[in-house]
Amino acid sequence: MDSPNLLVASQFPAPEAARMTKNPTLICAPVMADSVDMMLVDVSKAKASGADLVEIRLDSLKTFHPSSHLPALINNRPLPLLFTYRPNWEGGMYEGDDNTRFEALRLAMDLGGDYIDIELKVADQFYDFIRGKTYDKTKVIVSSHNYQQTPSVEDLSDLVARIQATGADIVKIATTALEITDVTRMFQIMVHSQVPFIGLVMGDRGLISRILCAKFGGYLTFGTLESGVVSAPGQPTLKDLLHLYNLRQIGPDTKVFGIIGKPVGHSKSPTLFNEAFKSLGLDAVYVFLLVDDLAKFLSTYSSTDFVGFSVTIPHKEAAVTCCDEVDPVAKSIGAVNCVIRRSTDGKLIGYNTDYVAKQNGSGTVVSPLAGKLFVVIGAGGAGKALAYGAKEKGARVVIANRTYDRARELADLVGGDALALADLDNYHPEDDMILANTTSIGMQPKVDETPVSKHALKYYSLVFDAVYTPKMTRLLKEAEEAGASIVTGLEMFLGQAYGQFEKYTGMPEIVRCCFTNLRSMTVSSTLLHAPASFNLPLKCWGTFFRA
Repeated sequence: MDSPNLLVASQFPAPEAARMTKNPTLICAPVMADSVDMMLVDVSKAKASGADLVEIRLDSLKTFHPSSHLPALINNRPLPLLFTYRPNWEGGMYEGDDNTRFEALRLAMDLGGDYIDIELKVADQFYDFIRGKTYDKTKVIVSSHNYQQTPSVEDLSDLVARIQATGADIVKIATTALEITDVTRMFQIMVHSQVPFIGLVMGDRGLISRILCAKFGGYLTFGTLESGVVSAPGQPTLKDLLHLYNLRQIGPDTKVFGIIGKPVGHSKSPTLFNEAFKSLGLDAVYVFLLVDDLAKFLSTYSSTDFVGFSVTIPHKEAAVTCCDEVDPVAKSIGAVNCVIRRSTDGKLIGYNTDYVAKQNGSGTVVSPLAGKLFVVIGAGGAGKALAYGAKEKGARVVIANRTYDRARELADLVGGDALALADLDNYHPEDDMILANTTSIGMQPKVDETPVSKHALKYYSLVFDAVYTPKMTRLLKEAEEAGASIVTGLEMFLGQAYGQFEKYTGMPEIVRCCFTNLRSMTVSSTLLHAPASFNLPLKCWGTFFRA
């Protein structure tokens, strides 16, 4: 197997080249206010926030008088305006007749509006409606929306041809992702398009289409002014496009990384990794990847531009069988949380950075946890990693899981004992135990849940929770109230991320410096530390990774 430090570094352009990369993809802020006055306020906000143009959704207006409202919007506009008057039969809010819509859109063109959007279904009628007039200032976007699925590449190609045949200046196709692999069909059409093309795949599984369109040549993407106030499902915010994903710097050579999971939207990994890429000047982006079928995802996104993936619930164990090669530690644990695509042959290499044993000079494991009774809640990938690490450090391991058979299976694997989670409340063979929750119990939005009752926590001297959204879970709050020291999941997150980023970049010393700076910005200095008697740094305790 190649050395991890040589896997990826050669794939990145020099930092200076990365900084100069820029794509022509425009960022459009949709405005859906119910009054023209509020629309004018939002247009100014879009300008101040860095948008390139604004989509005016005329169908959102409660009262609309084209002859007075359109000049108010178009005159002295601070940004180019795209006018959309979407009917309810294409996902909009307009319920009137088409001629009224056509009149308003034609007036917007007469007044010098920059773009108008018309649906493919009525595009021929609209062109007949404006026939005889020449509009040099206004580009016509002919659009098609599919709220059920993403068609085949062949059907998408036929759809592009039909839209081009109307005389459209710009082709727009929006489909729906039933799974994340659907997005590749849109990318395939986009990268080969000979005309200005807007291709977006709606829904959480289609989020990458709105970011990576900048890599594959998309004409524009949409970024909302506020989170949740969207004109179509799955739109990110303008702020995220510009500052989280650094969209202006994404180009054809940008390397793609991401967090694979289900759910995945709670993860802070994109924030951390993208900031790290930016600080090092690397031409790379890190995205959310909501994946249903891991094997299908990895085989579909097989380009060497898709370089590395963090793997989280529920795919860590499946990742072992999906990789071409698996690091011995990850194989022993039975879980992979980091997958690298090797540039030389495209093979997938699996690692586990939830656990990296810290060794002394003689090669034996330094064991500040030796002799401690270490209770792990959960028998999934993270549970396996912590159980493995605790056993290697000499702890006596007990696995508690909702399904006893799974707990027993992992306990047998690491040489420990097993409990049903329901029995954990009454389990206290001794005092001064250590508890580690590796399940998603207590994670947003179910923040009121906890894996163990408060009265049972008095038998533990240290409690760790892998959940980091929220940072202070109910489990940690109650453990602290019961007198235990606590360690937050943020420390585990930073630890495994450090190990992954080192493998992603192949720059261990630079990464070490980078993560030291990022950690100081990310982790509050008020975090509680483990008891000094453990002789183990807080950032090492939860993950057993190299400090």
